Amino acid sequence: MQLFLHACCAPCLTAPYKHLSHEHHVTVFWYNPNIQPYREYLRRLRAFREYTSRINAEVIYDLSYPLEKWLHITSQLSMQNNVLRCRYCYADRLYKTALKAREMGYDAFTTTLLLAPYQKHEIIREIGQIISQKIGVPFYYIDMREWFDEAEDMARKAGIYRQGYCGCIYSEADRYWRENPEK
Repeated sequence: MQLFLHACCAPCLTAPYKHLSHEHHVTVFWYNPNIQPYREYLRRLRAFREYTSRINAEVIYDLSYPLEKWLHITSQLSMQNNVLRCRYCYADRLYKTALKAREMGYDAFTTTLLLAPYQKHEIIREIGQIISQKIGVPFYYIDMREWFDEAEDMARKAGIYRQGYCGCIYSEADRYWRENPEK
C-alpha cells in the first residue's frame, strides 16, 4: 500500500516509520502550523529534516504557517473547551494530509499523532474517518501507542531534539505554567 504518513515531529516518526515501512511504501508529510512559538517550529522542523535525511525517508513539506488564523480559531475554541481546540488542530492537520494524499494518488493516510498516549486517540480516529469519507481516501487506523516507548528510546539514542510539549502555546502553558503556577 502507498501510505501517506503525517508526522508531527521527528521523535514521533521514529518507531511508526520503522514499523509501517516494513509493510507499506511510506511517504512522510510535514504540516504542523500549530507549533509555537515560531522558533520552536523551526527547531522541530530542523530536527525533522535531519532525521528524515538520515533514514532516507521520502518527505513532502507544507511549510505554511497561518499563525493569525490558527490563533484566532483556537483562542475562540479554548474559551469554550480545550477539547474543541485539540479537535480543530487534529482536523486541520488530517484534512490537509488527506487532501495531499488524494492529490498525489496515495492509497491511504494516517498520522503519528496516534503514537502518543497523551493525545486524544479516539478523537483522532473519529476525525480521520470523517475526513476519509469527505475526501475519498481511506484513513489507515493503527493504534501506535504500543510503539511509544520504543520511539522515545530511538529518539534518545539518535540524539533527536525532543520537545517538552505538544506544540501550541496552550499545550506549553498546560505543561509548564498551569501545572506549576507558583514557579
